[in-house]
Amino acid sequence: MVTGKCECGKVQFQVETVRDSVTVCHCSQCRRTSGHVWASTVAPESAVTFTVDDGLEWYASSDFAKRGFCKGCGSSLFYKIHAEDYIAIAAGCLDEPNDLHIGKHIFVKDKGDYYEITDNAPQIQRF
Repeated sequence: MVTGKCECGKVQFQVETVRDSVTVCHCSQCRRTSGHVWASTVAPESAVTFTVDDGLEWYASSDFAKRGFCKGCGSSLFYKIHAEDYIAIAAGCLDEPNDLHIGKHIFVKDKGDYYEITDNAPQIQRF
């Protein structure tokens, strides 16, 4: 069982299991909503149980997806494509240890000009 929460605790959850790799997205939308890059793992939506959801709010970020965040502290927590049965979970909100590792970088063509990618994970220009 993996657990996670927002900064203020108004959103807390547990997940039966998550993918052990993290995808780092460098697109401009992810950079704006997270403040830098969006690093997430995924799990089946049915595997996520909210133990506290007083602060959970969803933002329709496009016609095909929404983003979950805490309206109390502003933590960016989830990304959900409507037509998929999985949910992306921000790696940074998961309690440690969690044995995650970076698996790939996506939308590298759109990355900010203020940083370099220095690990050896695959870099995909688009997704």
